[in-house]
Amino acid sequence: MSPINTRTKAELFLLSITFIWGSTFAVSKFLLGFITPLAYIGIRFTIATVLFSLMFSRDIRALTRGAALKGGILGALLFLGFAVQTIGLQYTTASKSAFITGMMVVFTPICQLFIERRAPRLGNIVGVVLVTIGLYLLTSPAGSEFNIGDALNLVGAFMFALYIVYLDMFSKDHNTIQLTFMQFISTAILGVATAGAFEQVVAHFSNESLLALMYLAVFATVIALYIQTRYQKDSTPTRAAVIFSVEPVIAAAFAYLLLGEVIGILGVIGGGVIIAGLLVSELSPG
Repeated sequence: MSPINTRTKAELFLLSITFIWGSTFAVSKFLLGFITPLAYIGIRFTIATVLFSLMFSRDIRALTRGAALKGGILGALLFLGFAVQTIGLQYTTASKSAFITGMMVVFTPICQLFIERRAPRLGNIVGVVLVTIGLYLLTSPAGSEFNIGDALNLVGAFMFALYIVYLDMFSKDHNTIQLTFMQFISTAILGVATAGAFEQVVAHFSNESLLALMYLAVFATVIALYIQTRYQKDSTPTRAAVIFSVEPVIAAAFAYLLLGEVIGILGVIGGGVIIAGLLVSELSPG
């Protein structure tokens, strides 16, 4: 398969999991009515760790020291991103959380420039500018002031940008299954440990919330993170971040359908600008 076809296939997979992640903001917002944030992360990733271990036990038993170390670093970044994002979700709407998390499309090329010494292409830069404008339009229509929840989600966006860049670096040299497993187990351990240390843990479930938790553990964690770890290396961090920037548009639709959140006409325009930025970046030469 030619490099272009390999990249196209990989980016279609990345786009497919963006639809899953877009749904997670509204589902997580609903779930936080039943469980505290860090406990939710710990339980979600513990379930994912168990399921993934059953599916790929042979590869996991052959875990190398390098994959364990690099996967652990990725898991720590992933946990930090999820932790501040989920805590922040308690204080803001699912739509705003998704939009602000989308700012990782701005942070990723900056992180890539400083960490990998790799500058994005002109088309990627134009895509980033368009996505930034779109995210601004999406965030501003509600008229609500910038609050602590929004600030935490902005920190989360930066952590996810770091995660994307380091995943690009580590995934080229290590077994995908082993890296994914280490991300799951590291995030699970950190979630359980911090919940015990910093939360007055509350966890009471209904049939609906258990179904939501399993959806997040299986589809948004086991499947989505495996696909990202497997295929992001065939794209670039900046292009991946721009693909993921369509997530707020999907999240806004789910937030409207499931939670009744409305983003307004400027939000709709912002979604269109984000799609334009995605296309510019994806169709850029090279």
